[in-house]
Order: sequence, then structure tokens, then C-alpha cells
Amino acid sequence: MADESKIFRIEIITPDRVFYTGEATMIEFNTAAGELGIYRRHIPLTTVLAPGIVKIHKDGEEDVTAAVHSGFAEVLPDQVTLLAEIAEWPNEIDKHRAEEAKRRAEERLANKTAEIDVKRAEFALRKALVRIDIAK
Repeated sequence: MADESKIFRIEIITPDRVFYTGEATMIEFNTAAGELGIYRRHIPLTTVLAPGIVKIHKDGEEDVTAAVHSGFAEVLPDQVTLLAEIAEWPNEIDKHRAEEAKRRAEERLANKTAEIDVKRAEFALRKALVRIDIAK
């Protein structure tokens, strides 16, 4: 049983659903500035999410993992809310489709022309890599 003084609330919300609501003892996610690990009583913080795997830790239970592709995080002492553009469970990801998206993004980056939006291709590549990683 988890120590109640370590538990805080987690919400992951996307435009089309409340993706996850629950309690945790730690959450890890990627931001534009790097990876963060948050425990209860963290200082208040708002940050930009980057594509990556979110890991929700609960004492004595298996970690919950999901892919989150962009958005914002709000950290309060007793709650973390991720407002994500896209959030996916591992079983929702089509690995073949993600591998095709990776191939297309790599091809665009390798054959840069004036018409190619490099930042968009790099973002597509990061999303595909996250999906492939979590779908394993």
C-alpha cells in the first residue's frame, strides 16, 4: 500500500477525451527543455510538452505508460495535468503505420528542398519514434 503522503492526482486530457485520471507517486514526461520527474509537493510549474512517453508510477503497482505528442503541463503541489494534443495507449498504436511515418519523415529530411518544412518533418519523426518505442 502506498504512503498516502506521497500520492497526488494525475489527469491527461486531450481535445476528444479525458485520457487518464488517477493517482500516482511519480510521473515522468518530456518537455521542450528536457525530461521531468515530478513527485508530490513539487513547486508550481507550467511547461510545454514534447513528444515522448509518459510514465506514471504507483508504489507496488506496474507503471502506466502512454505516448503524448504535444501540449502543456501544469504542475501543482497535489496535482499534475497534461493537456495533450494527442495521447495514446500502447495498444492503440499501429506500429506499421508509425514505421511508415518514420520512413517518410527520414526521407523528407534526407532530401531537403525549399518546399520541405524541416521543423514539421523533424516533429513527425519524433512522433513516429515515440510511437514505435512504446508499441514494442
